[in-house]
Formats: sequence, structure tokens, C-alpha cells
Amino acid sequence: MADVYLVDDHAILRDALVALLRSRGHAVVGQASDPESALNDLRRLTPDIALIDLNLGDRSGFELLAEIKRRGLHVRTLVTTMSSRPSDVAEALRQGADGYVLKGSSGDELMDAIGAVMSGRRYFEGRVTELAVQGLTTPSDAAAVAALSARERQVVMLVVNGRTSAEIADELHLSPKTVDSYRSRLMAKVGVKDVQGLVRFALRAGLIAAEDL
Repeated sequence: MADVYLVDDHAILRDALVALLRSRGHAVVGQASDPESALNDLRRLTPDIALIDLNLGDRSGFELLAEIKRRGLHVRTLVTTMSSRPSDVAEALRQGADGYVLKGSSGDELMDAIGAVMSGRRYFEGRVTELAVQGLTTPSDAAAVAALSARERQVVMLVVNGRTSAEIADELHLSPKTVDSYRSRLMAKVGVKDVQGLVRFALRAGLIAAEDL
């Protein structure tokens, strides 16, 4: 059985996962709703596996995956998310995720995923495999997304959702000048010159859906 850490911004869902995991013999050693709290806990608690949602309010699970990878933390990571976007599956792979399970999956599927990841294997729910292939083989936009850092991806999402540099700076605890530098750098990376171009890129790359605008 595994020591599990949960990262999800929905408390009700975390409660349901705690009940499910404990009923199957796993121990839930901690939980968080944001990347910073999760990262601090992961370093302190050293769980066997972390279940990570990609959508953490205005933050992103990709940011946490990137930090886990950068810091070389010895924790296995299983993405549990609603997102079936090929670009998200591909990016999770690039950031070192050991598995990817959609939230509509059954409890048995989640237990299978945890078992596989704990045994050192990667686990992708059946339909996720095809999504990974699509995401990894889509040419230019996927390559541009892969070139963005976790922080740059975060800034992209805030910009295309209409946030000003001052608002983004306040939310991310950065200076407006630093945010402007991020904006300029990421726009150069993806080959756009204005916010409208960035929105079009985000739509093409599957970072956002039209209904999100």
C-alpha cells in the first residue's frame, strides 16, 4: 500500500478521494490546493505518490510537476484531471508525470493506475494513450508549448483570460516589470506579436477552449 498526497483545488473531491483511497488500504498523508503548499509538503512528508490535478484555480499542476522534476524529488506523480486535451497529456509527459487518468474514470481504474505507477511503470488510461500520441506528434504549436516554462504557461493563461500585467503581478507575487518580461519572452517563443495572436495560439495549441473565452 502507498502513502498518497493529494493536490486538487476542490475540497469535496479531495474528501471523496481520501475515502476511496483509505477504503483500498492506502494512507493519505496530506493534501493541498496550490503548488506552493504542495511542494513544501512533498519535501517534508516524502509520500510515495502524489495525485495532481492540472487545474488548480488560477495556478497549474504543470507548475508543480516542473518543480518536482527540477528539484529531483523522489515522489511518483499521477495526473488526475478533467482535461482530455492532447497538448496537456503531452506536456504532462514532458514534465515527468508517471501516469495520467481522467476524472471520469472508475475507482478501480484509479487503483490500477496507482498500482502500476508504484511498481515503476507508467500508466495511461486507454483513451489517454491516443491523446498522448496526438499531442506529441502535433508539429509547431506543440513544440512551442513545450518550449514554455511552467511560469510562462501560467502567464499565458492569465493573459488570454484578460488579466493586466499589474493584476498578474499581484497574483503571482512578481513585479509588473517581471511580468512584462515574461510576456515579451513567451510571445517571442510562440511567434506572436500581440494578445490577440496569443489567444489564437492558445486555442490552436489546446491550452484553452473557445467556450473558455
